[in-house]
Amino acid sequence: MVSFSQFVAAVQTNPFLALVMVLVIGTIFVNGATDAANAIAEPVGTRAIGVNQAIVMSVICNFVGLIGMTLISTAVANTMSGMVDFGGDTHAALIALAAATVGIVTWASIAWVFGIPTSESHALIAGLTGAALAVHGGLEGVNMGEWIKVIYGLVLSSVLGYGAGWIIAKVIPIIFRQADRRRMNSIFKKWQVVGAAGMATMHGAQDGQKFMSTAMMAVLLSQGMSVDGAQFPLWIEVICAAAMAIGTAIGGKRIIKKVGMEMVSLEQYQGFAASVSATASLLIATLTGLPVSTTHTSTAAMMGAGAAKNVRSVNWGVAKEMVLAWVFTFPGCGLIGYLLTKLFLVVF
Repeated sequence: MVSFSQFVAAVQTNPFLALVMVLVIGTIFVNGATDAANAIAEPVGTRAIGVNQAIVMSVICNFVGLIGMTLISTAVANTMSGMVDFGGDTHAALIALAAATVGIVTWASIAWVFGIPTSESHALIAGLTGAALAVHGGLEGVNMGEWIKVIYGLVLSSVLGYGAGWIIAKVIPIIFRQADRRRMNSIFKKWQVVGAAGMATMHGAQDGQKFMSTAMMAVLLSQGMSVDGAQFPLWIEVICAAAMAIGTAIGGKRIIKKVGMEMVSLEQYQGFAASVSATASLLIATLTGLPVSTTHTSTAAMMGAGAAKNVRSVNWGVAKEMVLAWVFTFPGCGLIGYLLTKLFLVVF
């Protein structure tokens, strides 16, 4: 395990490491601003909680989720660390990481400007893959055995999120058909906030581990150490969790508006169904080491919960806009990571 004092010493001997860490922390910040907002969009959209209160809740839960889940399991982080190999040249490896993170921040920032909740998870994976391909000049830099888990996660996050949201939203009205509607709305309003808190916690656990693994990769590669089976020190967990929390606090409102208020119209019980579905899906994926997209999971669950009552309650135009953004993320970020790595290798 690398201590903070060892990291400081490494930065003094290799200043380029400091630049890479700043860029990695920048990607975590952008993830908080664009991705973390998805977790709290449901209760804001149904007026169960105010925007500012939801952001404060998300900040706290994201922080707790990353720190807490790392104590239980680092399966997602280990999957990410083993997905690519930048070779034995330490300097080239750091350059590749720098190029990948610049590409991710560029892509995510453009999406944020337009209020489109793209998946920073997939942007990260694509950027790192493109950078590894550039360093090696071929597929030998990509571990397909680990990379295939991304495809599994993509299917799981979409199908399980949508399906669970649809089923739960169908079952709830049947179970509570004899209950007073006004009273149940009041109850589900509270439950929905709890569900959103769980979703925000799992976002920190899932996405936090992905980006934390990149930061840890930079530290270990700078020391010529292997990333296999790496242990994550508390100082790097705190830095990554804090960056994500600050990003959420600063940039969350724009994405909340797009997802919670424009994409789908939900009632209180539907919002609760979406939150619970997304939380359960993310928990399963995190414990099994699948690097899924929290954006996919959250929005799919919301669409499933909305469609359970009426397919017209979903703004499929907005949904289509987001799907197209996701589709272009892999080739877009992969190409940016590849080209920037080639450029950086020449410049630096």
